[in-house]
Amino acid sequence: MPRRIIKSDCVGCGTCQRVCIIGCITEEKARKRTINESACVDCGACELACPEKCISQK
Repeated sequence: MPRRIIKSDCVGCGTCQRVCIIGCITEEKARKRTINESACVDCGACELACPEKCISQK
């Protein structure tokens, strides 16, 4: 099951985007990140790396 970012909790640090092994995380408005769920391979690296713990399984 792909991960999702709770945008209200995201501080825009970009850590998740840097650790994503396939590059399915992109920056949106106000430096918030979004995950392309169809490309996500569910490795969990972004969830583990997020300092705000705002990434979870859908």
